[in-house]
Amino acid sequence: MTRGLRLARHLSRRGRRLAAGSAVLLIVVVAVALAVTDPFGGGSPSASGVADNGAPTSTWTVKRQDLSQQTQVSATLGYADTSTVSVPGGTAPAMLQETRQSVASSQQTLAADGRALTQAQASLDADRRKLAVDCHGGNAAESGGSQQGGASAGPCATDAQAVVSDRQSAMTATEKVQADQRALSAAEATLAQNESTAATYGQNAVYTMLPTVGQIVRRGRPLYAIGGEPAFLFYGAVPASRAFMPGMSAGVDVAELNRNLRGYGAPSGGAFTAATSLAIERFQSAHHLPATGQLPLGSVVFEPGAVRVTSVTPTNGSPVQPGAVLGITSTRRVVTIALDASQQTSVKVGDPVVITLPDNSTTPGHVSFVGTVATAPSNDNGNGSSTPSIEVDVTPDHPAATGRLDQAPVDVSVTTASVSNVLVVPVNALLALASGGYAVEVVEATGDHQLVAVDVGLFDDAAGLVEVSGAGLAVGQRVVVPAS
Repeated sequence: MTRGLRLARHLSRRGRRLAAGSAVLLIVVVAVALAVTDPFGGGSPSASGVADNGAPTSTWTVKRQDLSQQTQVSATLGYADTSTVSVPGGTAPAMLQETRQSVASSQQTLAADGRALTQAQASLDADRRKLAVDCHGGNAAESGGSQQGGASAGPCATDAQAVVSDRQSAMTATEKVQADQRALSAAEATLAQNESTAATYGQNAVYTMLPTVGQIVRRGRPLYAIGGEPAFLFYGAVPASRAFMPGMSAGVDVAELNRNLRGYGAPSGGAFTAATSLAIERFQSAHHLPATGQLPLGSVVFEPGAVRVTSVTPTNGSPVQPGAVLGITSTRRVVTIALDASQQTSVKVGDPVVITLPDNSTTPGHVSFVGTVATAPSNDNGNGSSTPSIEVDVTPDHPAATGRLDQAPVDVSVTTASVSNVLVVPVNALLALASGGYAVEVVEATGDHQLVAVDVGLFDDAAGLVEVSGAGLAVGQRVVVPAS
């Protein structure tokens, strides 16, 4: 196949993007390829080597500019940041109440045993004082054991025995108090752990409100409800992993909570203060909920921004179990491309693109993400292709122009090559020579026409221009093109 015919075929593939004059170009290309003797086979080109065009023509001035090459690829239009909302596993209210009762019982036991220890110590102190009196001076003679004839021991000996008995009782009471203290510490630690994971639902809880697919939920609005207790959406990057209540340690999650409740008087910073608790009460009252000043685990869900519901796993009235409940995305529009991995270096963040929507309208966008990990296709759809690809995300410049379609097929013209400050002519100014190579027909200042050999570089389909270079070509020269 001659280069002239190859060029014709190349231009034919781009015919949809070029002006109507492209049809004329194909006639000119074939005519030159078949009928014109190569004027560069011998000496310098001249006007005598140019055949009559036989069709209306005009001229175009050679200039320098930047060019880019676009590749049209299939893509998917939808919403960014796919994620899920899950119901956390936590301590059920009944279990939390049981733990609190255990702490209260341990406290009562410790108090009772503490009083017994106090009494034992008081008895020991009293008997020690009595012993000191009864065994002092002349009374000490009576401190011996039982006398002959069965007479009982004297007061000093009796007091000594009482002191020994009191000391044993005090030691036993002390050991019980120490055991009670250990039991109370363990119960308090369990209570602290259970309070930090206190959940909004119990064993028999059911869903009482769920959103619809496609619904957009914004800050301060409920995502779902369990037993009439809503789970509110708050904005933040760190998920809520513990209950919010007085006495909790400071953290990023508390700082997020305070930011979301700023309108209710919450302070800044990551500490849970009395002002934080008061802000929670105000928020709860505004939503007609009991003003407890604390938020159990699962009563707030942190997401970076407003969310769009894409799926709902349970149904109203179904039992609640820890795990995924909603599929969500952000409200940010995105076009996702599975780009041939070999073209990764040709695309960078910020590159402009053109998105062709399902209704054939177009809208501009920019590359916002270029993946670095190539993946092989899950199947080849029967065509035998196994080319690895990378993910490339495109953000539309005018999101509203993309409508509200989700997972819609679109085409994207991606810039895969570019050159700067090169000589350019219209694609339809190229002439393929019978002996190979390309030329343009230059109109001299005298009006004479001659063919000038050129090397072809980058094609810019969108602009209908091509990069050219050649010793006889310069900025400002006029070249012949088919009349538009």
